[in-house]
Amino acid sequence: MWFFCAATAALGNLVYSESGVKKHLVRMMVGLLIVAVFLLHERDTIAIPLLRNVENIVYDAKVRLTMPRGVHPGVVILDIDEKSLKERENGGEGRWPWPRDRLALMLDKLFDKYQIEVLGFDIVFAERDETSGVRVLERLAGNELSDVPQFKAAFEKLRPQLDYDDIYARKMQNRKIVLGYYFQDNDPATTGMLPAPALDAAMLGGHNLPIAAKPGYAANLAVLQKSALSAGHFNPDQEVDGVVRRVAMLSQHDGKYYEALSLAVVRSFMGMPPLKLRFSDYVGGGAELEEISVGGLKIPVDEKSRALVPYIGPRGSFKYFSLVDVLNDRVDVAELKGKIALIGTTAPGLQDIRVAPVDPAYPGVEAHATLIAGMLDGTIKQRPAYAEGAQFLVIMVIGVVLAIWLPFLGIGKATSLTFMMLAVALGTNFWLFKVGSFVLPIAATAIMILTIYGFNTIGGYFKEARTKKLIEGLFGQYVPPELVDEMAESPGSYNMAPRAEELSVLFSDVRGFTTISEALSPDDLSSYINEYLTTMSMVIREGHRGTLDKYIGDAIMAFWGAPVADARHAQNAVLAAMDMQKQAKTVNEKFAQKGWPPFKIGIGVNSGVMRVGDMGSKIRRAYTVMGDAVNLGSRLEGITKQYGADILVGEATKALISGIVCREVDQVRVKGKDEPIAIFQPLGIEGEVTQSTRDQIDIWAEALRMYRAQDWGGAEAQLHRLKVLDEKDALYDIFLERVADYRVNPPGENWDGVYKFETK
Repeated sequence: MWFFCAATAALGNLVYSESGVKKHLVRMMVGLLIVAVFLLHERDTIAIPLLRNVENIVYDAKVRLTMPRGVHPGVVILDIDEKSLKERENGGEGRWPWPRDRLALMLDKLFDKYQIEVLGFDIVFAERDETSGVRVLERLAGNELSDVPQFKAAFEKLRPQLDYDDIYARKMQNRKIVLGYYFQDNDPATTGMLPAPALDAAMLGGHNLPIAAKPGYAANLAVLQKSALSAGHFNPDQEVDGVVRRVAMLSQHDGKYYEALSLAVVRSFMGMPPLKLRFSDYVGGGAELEEISVGGLKIPVDEKSRALVPYIGPRGSFKYFSLVDVLNDRVDVAELKGKIALIGTTAPGLQDIRVAPVDPAYPGVEAHATLIAGMLDGTIKQRPAYAEGAQFLVIMVIGVVLAIWLPFLGIGKATSLTFMMLAVALGTNFWLFKVGSFVLPIAATAIMILTIYGFNTIGGYFKEARTKKLIEGLFGQYVPPELVDEMAESPGSYNMAPRAEELSVLFSDVRGFTTISEALSPDDLSSYINEYLTTMSMVIREGHRGTLDKYIGDAIMAFWGAPVADARHAQNAVLAAMDMQKQAKTVNEKFAQKGWPPFKIGIGVNSGVMRVGDMGSKIRRAYTVMGDAVNLGSRLEGITKQYGADILVGEATKALISGIVCREVDQVRVKGKDEPIAIFQPLGIEGEVTQSTRDQIDIWAEALRMYRAQDWGGAEAQLHRLKVLDEKDALYDIFLERVADYRVNPPGENWDGVYKFETK
């Protein structure tokens, strides 16, 4: 963005010396505006859904063009297919789920005969096996036949042979078996038992993982989970268009992090080494998760722990074996020996089918197999934390070059330059994807190039359109859109030349912001201040037609009456200040829900003659206001905390407003001013202020009169009356302290009742 601003400033300096630049200035500015839009998209300031969709389309095309194809030799899929579900007389095992004594036999065959290394389940065993009749016998033993000792004794003797879940669990012990389960996003219900978490918050080293917590889950029976070596979740991670491009390696539940099925299988294969996370610093002072390591394997992931699925080819990139053939010894031992096996299903009614970049009907179990193979082979592509920053830089450089250069070129040369840059950008991106395994965004760059070219090729400009764009360029960042449209109707009436006008200025500041910032992480602090400034700016601009001047850290400066004249500038400024205090309560409620500290703001408003216009240096200029009246507005904001007031306005502002109930707070000399001024606190709108508040205003006015007359006893009595009515009003305590001090140290007969501030 700095480069964009610098280029714009350089063009402005050339307007009066280079006729060519002046002729094409509008087209160049529009081109730079296009660049700015794409840059804002990259910074997530604005969202352009089309770019996301195109990026996905381009990524899918690159995957299809570069996938190795073939059949991977290290992972096999044991398929609960249609053949397996046929009745036994037809060579199958019957409908799923099968009795777990048969599954126990399957485990013996897989590990003892076929000698597989690891077995992973893309299914969940959440319910007890009822096929043996053991549950019926349990009920009989506890009810109808409870008084038959012979029956109970026989049942207890037979129970170990009938409890298929227990048999199945015993067969899992001391074998590399990874069960599957899934989390639920919107359902807090839980079934079964989760495995031990792979990580917890204490193991993150103070880093933050922006992974949304899953409230519920459907896991395996506790007896099975306790016997298995591990377990992993197989939640699909579909994107907006329904395509599975990446899978989260970690899911969060109850402050703990659980690994995906593919990651759990790889860890089991490697002897269960611990997970290690690597975070990469990025511009902005934070850190993002970039890599998960398992033993010597490094798995590239994004900040949400999602790994890109390294698709080998379309469906069928792994060998499939019917599970019934395994049970019946119809598979060659060499086909499975030393392999990682996954049990999944492709049978109609059971199949788990996903949309993948390489196939619209891709089995979910094959996606897990692809990730396992990619982790072991090191073929998972990485989208580094600096990817967006790199694209930002590319967009800025290419965009500014095209925006400034194309208006000076004919159609032929403009076309050649544009498509040469497009070819270089696309070619470099594809080469990095194929050779370097880097996934870098390209859609925004390509579309920006074509957009700038299209505008310069087919877009003409008309005088009225140029004028409106000029107005928007000059004032759009300061005033609300409706005022820009109003100004565009008579553009000759508006310019940025400095002039003297009676205006109203507003300053606001967050009290104790340093303490607040120390209590928040860098990311939370950024979100905190962004939401605060956005809310208050909307009140000023959209709510009360104010001109937003600048932000100074957490402080806001705004003014009314320019560039569009406003006879009610003081009224609108004070109403804006009151609405800002109302919005502060709403924002604090939102912050409380996030566990963020609350804030208070002080606001000063003053009116008077000010210099307004485009002012600054050759390096940086801004449309702003200057003068004594502006400085006084800033001083008023600064002393709000001295009086415990949320808003203070000067006497010039008070004289210009109506329908707003105010009380005079004091007469003061602020630092840098010799003349005293009266300051007032707005308390509410006429008709909305309670009678109790009006009574306090009257008593306060009498207390203030006695105070200035040095009637310390009378003033103190009135102040104590006010404390009874409102003990929380800090103003009364302040004046009670002054009265007590003046009793001991009288101010003298020539005292004018004015309080002098020695600090800003």
